[in-house]
Amino acid sequence: MHASGTFTVKLEPQPPASADSGLGRMSIDKRFSGDLEAHSLGEMLSFRSVVDGSAGYVAMERVAGALHGRRGAFVLQHSGTMDRGTATLVVAVVPDSGTDELTGLAGTLAIHIDAQGGHSYAFDYTLP
Repeated sequence: MHASGTFTVKLEPQPPASADSGLGRMSIDKRFSGDLEAHSLGEMLSFRSVVDGSAGYVAMERVAGALHGRRGAFVLQHSGTMDRGTATLVVAVVPDSGTDELTGLAGTLAIHIDAQGGHSYAFDYTLP
Protein backbone atom coordinates (compact mmCIF):
# COMPACT_ATOMS: atom_id res chain seq x y z
CA MET A 1 0.00 0.00 0.00
CA HIS A 2 1.02 3.61 -0.46
CA ALA A 3 0.37 6.72 1.64
CA SER A 4 1.44 10.28 0.93
CA GLY A 5 1.02 13.77 2.30
CA THR A 6 2.90 16.58 3.99
CA PHE A 7 4.38 17.21 7.41
CA THR A 8 5.74 19.99 9.55
CA VAL A 9 8.70 19.40 11.82
CA LYS A 10 10.10 21.27 14.79
CA LEU A 11 13.69 20.41 15.75
CA GLU A 12 14.98 21.68 19.09
CA PRO A 13 18.69 21.47 19.98
CA GLN A 14 19.36 19.45 23.15
CA PRO A 15 22.52 19.19 25.23
CA PRO A 16 24.76 16.34 24.08
CA ALA A 17 25.30 13.35 26.36
CA SER A 18 28.99 14.28 26.32
CA ALA A 19 30.47 17.59 25.21
CA ASP A 20 33.57 15.73 23.97
CA SER A 21 31.62 13.44 21.62
CA GLY A 22 31.33 15.97 18.78
CA LEU A 23 27.72 14.82 18.31
CA GLY A 24 24.66 17.03 18.03
CA ARG A 25 21.34 16.04 19.60
CA MET A 26 17.85 17.29 18.72
CA SER A 27 14.30 16.60 19.81
CA ILE A 28 11.78 15.98 17.00
CA ASP A 29 8.14 17.13 17.06
CA LYS A 30 6.37 16.32 13.79
CA ARG A 31 2.77 16.66 12.49
CA PHE A 32 1.73 14.53 9.52
CA SER A 33 -1.26 15.25 7.28
CA GLY A 34 -2.71 13.45 4.28
CA ASP A 35 -3.05 9.66 4.26
CA LEU A 36 -1.18 9.61 7.58
CA GLU A 37 -2.86 11.90 10.13
CA ALA A 38 -0.48 11.68 13.07
CA HIS A 39 1.84 13.31 15.57
CA SER A 40 5.35 12.06 16.33
CA LEU A 41 7.97 12.73 18.95
CA GLY A 42 11.55 11.57 18.71
CA GLU A 43 15.26 12.14 19.11
CA MET A 44 18.10 12.61 16.64
CA LEU A 45 21.87 12.29 16.93
CA SER A 46 24.06 13.84 14.25
CA PHE A 47 27.66 14.44 13.27
CA ARG A 48 29.07 16.95 10.77
CA SER A 49 32.51 16.32 9.30
CA VAL A 50 35.08 19.04 8.72
CA VAL A 51 34.75 18.10 5.02
CA ASP A 52 32.02 20.25 3.46
CA GLY A 53 28.91 18.23 2.64
CA SER A 54 29.77 15.17 4.76
CA ALA A 55 27.60 14.30 7.76
CA GLY A 56 25.38 11.63 9.24
CA TYR A 57 22.36 11.26 11.48
CA VAL A 58 20.28 8.60 13.17
CA ALA A 59 16.87 9.12 14.75
CA MET A 60 13.97 7.30 16.33
CA GLU A 61 10.44 8.70 16.37
CA ARG A 62 7.18 7.30 17.73
CA VAL A 63 4.26 8.10 15.44
CA ALA A 64 0.69 7.99 16.81
CA GLY A 65 -2.49 8.61 14.81
CA ALA A 66 -4.28 7.11 11.83
CA LEU A 67 -2.92 5.60 8.60
CA HIS A 68 -5.65 5.42 5.96
CA GLY A 69 -8.11 5.53 8.85
CA ARG A 70 -6.50 2.73 10.87
CA ARG A 71 -5.59 3.99 14.34
CA GLY A 72 -2.48 3.07 16.29
CA ALA A 73 1.18 3.90 16.78
CA PHE A 74 4.52 2.74 15.39
CA VAL A 75 8.20 3.66 15.50
CA LEU A 76 10.30 4.95 12.60
CA GLN A 77 14.08 4.48 12.52
CA HIS A 78 16.13 6.97 10.44
CA SER A 79 19.64 6.50 9.05
CA GLY A 80 20.98 9.34 6.91
CA THR A 81 24.38 10.03 5.39
CA MET A 82 25.81 12.88 3.32
CA ASP A 83 28.96 11.94 1.43
CA ARG A 84 30.40 15.20 0.06
CA GLY A 85 26.90 16.33 -0.88
CA THR A 86 25.45 13.01 -2.01
CA ALA A 87 22.59 12.07 0.33
CA THR A 88 21.38 8.62 1.35
CA LEU A 89 18.40 8.24 3.69
CA VAL A 90 16.53 5.17 4.92
CA VAL A 91 13.49 5.59 7.18
CA ALA A 92 11.93 2.26 8.12
CA VAL A 93 9.24 1.00 10.48
CA VAL A 94 10.84 -0.82 13.42
CA PRO A 95 9.63 -4.45 13.26
CA ASP A 96 6.78 -5.27 15.66
CA SER A 97 6.44 -1.64 16.80
CA GLY A 98 2.89 -1.25 15.43
CA THR A 99 0.01 -1.13 17.92
CA ASP A 100 -3.78 -1.47 17.80
CA GLU A 101 -5.04 -1.38 14.17
CA LEU A 102 -1.44 -0.94 12.96
CA THR A 103 -0.14 -4.16 14.53
CA GLY A 104 2.14 -5.91 12.04
CA LEU A 105 2.89 -2.70 10.08
CA ALA A 106 6.07 -2.83 7.98
CA GLY A 107 7.46 -0.41 5.41
CA THR A 108 9.69 2.48 4.44
CA LEU A 109 9.02 6.20 4.33
CA ALA A 110 10.67 8.59 1.87
CA ILE A 111 11.07 12.24 2.83
CA HIS A 112 11.05 15.02 0.22
CA ILE A 113 11.96 18.67 0.85
CA ASP A 114 10.96 21.12 -1.89
CA ALA A 115 12.85 24.26 -2.95
CA GLN A 116 10.76 26.39 -0.57
CA GLY A 117 11.51 24.12 2.41
CA GLY A 118 8.14 22.31 2.47
CA HIS A 119 8.21 18.68 3.63
CA SER A 120 6.29 15.76 2.14
CA TYR A 121 6.38 11.98 2.55
CA ALA A 122 5.75 8.86 0.49
CA PHE A 123 5.11 5.80 2.68
CA ASP A 124 5.15 2.31 1.15
CA TYR A 125 3.82 -0.15 3.70
CA THR A 126 2.18 -3.48 4.33
CA LEU A 127 -0.28 -4.65 6.97
CA PRO A 128 -1.35 -8.23 7.64
